Amino acid sequence: MKPSVGLIGLGLMGRPMATNLLKAGHEVTVWNRTASRADELVSQGAKRAATPRALAAASDVTLTIVSDPPALESVLWGDEGVFSGIRKGSALIESSTVSPGLEKRAAAAAAAVGADFLEAPVTGGTWGAEKGELVFMVGGEEATLKRLEPVLGVMGKRWFHLGPVGAGQTVKLAMNLLLDLEVEALAEALALVTRAGVAGEKLVEVMQSSMGRSGVLDIKAPNMLKGEYKPSFPLRLMHKDVGLALDLANQLGVPLPAAAAAREVLSAVKGAATEDVDFSALASFWKKK
Repeated sequence: MKPSVGLIGLGLMGRPMATNLLKAGHEVTVWNRTASRADELVSQGAKRAATPRALAAASDVTLTIVSDPPALESVLWGDEGVFSGIRKGSALIESSTVSPGLEKRAAAAAAAVGADFLEAPVTGGTWGAEKGELVFMVGGEEATLKRLEPVLGVMGKRWFHLGPVGAGQTVKLAMNLLLDLEVEALAEALALVTRAGVAGEKLVEVMQSSMGRSGVLDIKAPNMLKGEYKPSFPLRLMHKDVGLALDLANQLGVPLPAAAAAREVLSAVKGAATEDVDFSALASFWKKK
């Protein structure tokens, strides 16, 4: 019998992940701070929990994927949080992007109540979530991963066991930093060629036939050329993630000068934005000059 799964966080990633779990035949319970976001999933057969505590109490596996550290702390340790309801012998998969230190705290809290814990942040974008082709960066016990692989396999195509809890978030923050720097580098290059009177499309055409090509630029370059920034990876979340990477670097004594400069650009564009935009909107920083 397939384990029941409770999913907390029905944003751009969480909703399609829950949909895939339903399609695979799991009993799925959902909770979101804005309750109306669960309506479509409930119409597809999901159960709606009144609180994170109730969701955890009803689930063999609880999965959290929320926006930032304060949101995660609230759903895990709040008055009606997961840790007040999670069952001994059940499991918690934590797939938000937060700090390694916060994941270690969550792992210790899960162990204290007899629940297994797996840190499993994701990459792959909304299209990967919709297709069930996410990639998980896993930290935790190998035995826990083996137990939960059938659940991960519904939502993702691959997972990497990177070490103990904390390793997954470390790699995730480094990955997101790399993605941000790649897109920022393209934005700077586009600003240079367009100011010189050369169409940005010409640069992208050459780039895609060169060593400068990358998967993220294949996806983001069309948005940047058109100036259309419908959020797939919201800028507000990338701003948060680069900040978390800088915080970790400070703790480790690792200088990240490019990351520090990139966050200044993200901060400027975030401050000027009047709506939720994709992080490729950082290209607009140069268009205002």
